[in-house]
Amino acid sequence: MTAKPIGIAVLGLGNVGSEVVRILTENAEDLAARVGAPLEIRGIAVRRVDGKRGVDAALLTDDPESLVNRDDVDIVVEVLGGIDVPRKLILAALEKGKSVVTANKALLAEYTGELNEAAEKSRADLYFEAAVAGAIPVVRPLMQSLAGDRVTKVAGIVNGTTNFILSAMDETGADYAETLVEAGRLGYAEADPTADVEGYDAASKAAILASIAFHTRVTAGDVYREGISNITSADLETARSLDCTIKLLAICERITTPKGKERISARVYPALVPRDHPLATVNGAFNAVVVEAEAAGRLMFYGQGAGGSPTASAVLGDLVMAARNKFYGGRGPLESKYAKLEIAPMGDISTRYYVSMEVADKPGVLATVAAEFSKRDVSISTVRQSGSGDGARLVVVTHLAADSALSETVSALDKLDVVTSVASVLRLEGT
Repeated sequence: MTAKPIGIAVLGLGNVGSEVVRILTENAEDLAARVGAPLEIRGIAVRRVDGKRGVDAALLTDDPESLVNRDDVDIVVEVLGGIDVPRKLILAALEKGKSVVTANKALLAEYTGELNEAAEKSRADLYFEAAVAGAIPVVRPLMQSLAGDRVTKVAGIVNGTTNFILSAMDETGADYAETLVEAGRLGYAEADPTADVEGYDAASKAAILASIAFHTRVTAGDVYREGISNITSADLETARSLDCTIKLLAICERITTPKGKERISARVYPALVPRDHPLATVNGAFNAVVVEAEAAGRLMFYGQGAGGSPTASAVLGDLVMAARNKFYGGRGPLESKYAKLEIAPMGDISTRYYVSMEVADKPGVLATVAAEFSKRDVSISTVRQSGSGDGARLVVVTHLAADSALSETVSALDKLDVVTSVASVLRLEGT
């Protein structure tokens, strides 16, 4: 006897939605064998029903609410993007006991608590592997494979647009503005690239990773964020001279205060990374995430972090899991939030720093600058001076120092007569 089909509603038919529908259609037989029952698309919600989308026009609807509420829909796949409309639709689905698969990192980073509570209340599944790093399996290993371990740090490159830009700047010596234009021409950057280049996209993903890794609800607003728009070709040139490159990193880690209290840090910023570090070799639009756990040690996940097909792969993986649970009567993992750790302020975080300054070309400048670092107990590791006259430039690399101390130092440097400007302040990671 043929098993009763599992009804699927797809919300959105952009690059990811189109690939999800294609794979569901072309691989229907294999997917049915993996699940135990056929997966049938009941409808596809789009903004406009124009019938020119390469799918059965009878499946298209511009009424997503009605589609979600249909009795023959068991699982809702949300790939619309945005926050307000998807939030309403996902909550409606979960409240009716329908499982949800979403790739919406911005929504999850703001409303993970609300969505998880709705799923728990109705005993529905909420899956979101595709929300972080595209095809790279990161969410499920953190939630399941490492569920018995103690994760201490999750760090990586989780935005393909910024990684493409920084990689291209490093390889060609081009400046940020022209590389951004090239990224747009090649389809790596959106018409409005703000979410990517200013770190908002990576911050949403960092919030999701920190929440899972440390069993604590973390929102995007908890994540310290800096973008890459101020990175210059001179910064990358200096990075090369230090045998480093520059990457936009998302870093989530456990930290312990001097009094032994455990807290967590979640932050996104461009940083110098040594060339021999695994993340330094991740170029182009690729992503990579390094997880450190007490028993497992260091694990690295690498692959395509965006794009229609890679993201659709992650969506389908979640969809198969949700469908199996529907067929066999199981449930996916629930939200784990028992730890309730505090978020450490950025000022308490210690890293190494790279500070680049335009300075006056005269005797005594180095001593004056070094004194400002010393006053705040910021130890200097190396100093490099280049240029002369109006082009004199001083680069200082520090040992570990608290962010608050470094910020005070930079403010003081800005006020010195011998410092024309503090051109760049970057952190060093992985040293």
